[in-house]
Amino acid sequence: MTLVNGTKLGPYEIISELGAGGMGEVYRARDPRLERDVAIKVLPDRFAQDHDALARFRRESKAVAALSHPNIRAIYDIGTDKGQTFAVMELLEGETLASRLQRSAVEWQKAVQIALAIADGLAAAHGKGIIHRDIKPQNIFLTADGAVKILDFGLARLEIKDSKEGEGLTATLTLETQPGAILGTVQYMSPEQVRGQPADARSDIFAFGCVLYEMLTGHRAFSRKTTADTMAAILNDDPPSLTEAGISAPGELQRVVTHCLEKNPAQRFQSARDLAFALTGVGVGVYADEPAKRKTPDKGRTEASVAVLPFADMSPQHDQEYFCDGMAEELINALSKVEGLRVASRTSASAFKGKSQDIRQIGEQLNVRAVLEGSVRKAGNRLRISAQLVNVADGYHLWSETFNRDMEDVFAVQDEIAQSITRALRVVLSEKEKRALAKVPTDNVQAYEYYLRGRQFFHQFRREGLERARKLFMRAYELDPRYASAYAGVADCCSLLYLWWGAAEAHLKEADEASRKALELDPKLAEAHVARGFALSLNKRYDEAREEFETAIRQNPELFEAYYFYARACFAQGKLERAAELYKQASRVNPEDYQAPILLGGVYGGLGRKPDAEAACRRGLQAAEKHLELFPEDGRALYLGALALVGVGDRERSLEWAERALAADPEEPTVLYNVACTYARLGQTEKAIECLDEAITFGLLQKEWFENDSDLDSLRSHPRFQALVERLDADRRADT
Repeated sequence: MTLVNGTKLGPYEIISELGAGGMGEVYRARDPRLERDVAIKVLPDRFAQDHDALARFRRESKAVAALSHPNIRAIYDIGTDKGQTFAVMELLEGETLASRLQRSAVEWQKAVQIALAIADGLAAAHGKGIIHRDIKPQNIFLTADGAVKILDFGLARLEIKDSKEGEGLTATLTLETQPGAILGTVQYMSPEQVRGQPADARSDIFAFGCVLYEMLTGHRAFSRKTTADTMAAILNDDPPSLTEAGISAPGELQRVVTHCLEKNPAQRFQSARDLAFALTGVGVGVYADEPAKRKTPDKGRTEASVAVLPFADMSPQHDQEYFCDGMAEELINALSKVEGLRVASRTSASAFKGKSQDIRQIGEQLNVRAVLEGSVRKAGNRLRISAQLVNVADGYHLWSETFNRDMEDVFAVQDEIAQSITRALRVVLSEKEKRALAKVPTDNVQAYEYYLRGRQFFHQFRREGLERARKLFMRAYELDPRYASAYAGVADCCSLLYLWWGAAEAHLKEADEASRKALELDPKLAEAHVARGFALSLNKRYDEAREEFETAIRQNPELFEAYYFYARACFAQGKLERAAELYKQASRVNPEDYQAPILLGGVYGGLGRKPDAEAACRRGLQAAEKHLELFPEDGRALYLGALALVGVGDRERSLEWAERALAADPEEPTVLYNVACTYARLGQTEKAIECLDEAITFGLLQKEWFENDSDLDSLRSHPRFQALVERLDADRRADT
């Protein structure tokens, strides 16, 4: 280390040494202007004379500084002083992944979390055209507060090291200006890097696979005694499988590792985003083209799973249905964030509302180990909440409690119920999960009541219901201007009103403003990121929308809406392969949902994958049939099911379901439109046009659907259809 404490480089004052390596010396320093400590890396003297290398360093450092990604170490400044070139970076407290691996391998659950963070960082950099070229454990930092940072973006190209043999083995890393140069650290090089060929994003993915393998096994995938032997192994050998290495981990994880370590770059993940997406499915039984499978119960199973039924309203006036339903939904949302606990969907659980069916039968139908039921008695500001968790196997109580509290204590009661459920099912909560369960969305209980009323109308999926929900959510944030969930609710209402019922620009603008406000208030609220992504996608700002959806998935991998609306956005862009993967993930998260598999069938049809399309439609039909047993008048299930029945060639039932949908909701524009699509696909042109005419009459203004929906292709040359498109233009001009 050449700089003594107190030395100044530009405005920065050296405080202490941090370490040295092939890239130079690293110091802790003080930035007096912003009054913060930073890390300064002083580059080796040999670079001072290499103007091309320094120009590249400055160019890439600026690009990395512009990324501002939570999984990439930030670069604050670059400069030259006293003949020394330096980079000013974020000061990190913790240890490198290399230091962590010196102690032991990492358990697979934690390894996947770290890997997902690395993949997210790589995806952000690759999206800006920045390739790292030296991903290895030494360049991954685990901070003391649990964050994961990729180090040395923009610096990796410049590094020059001497070849050595043995454990500390590295290869010569020369400047890219030299043809055929080998770039990288040999144990983590891709085959194309070994051959001296240009490295692209897929080379970083290969190195990522090496790091993931080492995290899981504690051993390097291709390390040999000499440089030549290591390079030969990279080119020709496959590492032992996780099973062969004695590691117990999900099969999906082995497939992710294998896919990363393909010798041919064309056979690897083609982007870090695809890799990150695959990692979200690890441990839940879904990967690549495997269909989402519902887990079936077996004797002696130990999987922790629960259904939360809507609470019974025991209030004197029986006017608290919204509150009872809202309590159950809030508990479902909270419990869904707990790793290792499977929670039945709100829709499935609500089907048993008010029914006097045996709890054990309900549990068996919902495929869960335990069922939570309860009641609420609300009089003025006083609450009496009773809850009991019942074991499905024998009908005995696992836990029960009665709470007599003031309304202001409702969040504490919800937290206590949620934690009691996890304890009874022997699910160990992380500190992060405990904090999430205890998080209070608002300090204003009146605002919370308006929010719950809004959720009740929101789930009706009707124009009138969404408009009422929007007003109630607005009332909630008027009472508490910091209520992020209420702003997200307004944004979702406006986005759906724009999408399904009118395409009014005012709705789009309000969705944009409300979703932005929700994120400002609570950047860690996954639902806010979904609301923002949904609004951005409707504004056709697809790159920004993608970032929001993927952030939501990172924050809550079990959030159905994140995958579902992300899939719709990808479909709107024509990205059918990604849309298909997202719809499959939505089905994984909520196996009872009928929408995602039916829409997946349509995507497969667009890809020309007829057998896959038919299989997806059949899965969706099974879910729709089960849903209709519980909600026989649900228009959406009927009209989507009718379209799926066309897909499997069942013309008679398709017509029957379409007519049932019309009978259930004869003036609902979306019902009329989708029934028209069914008629058009079945060749009933006049009926299709009649339905489209009525859909416009009752408020549908989505001209884009008329122009682009392949279901309507058979109608395009019909004069009445063309007249309807012209009418849409006139109606939209009048609306705006």
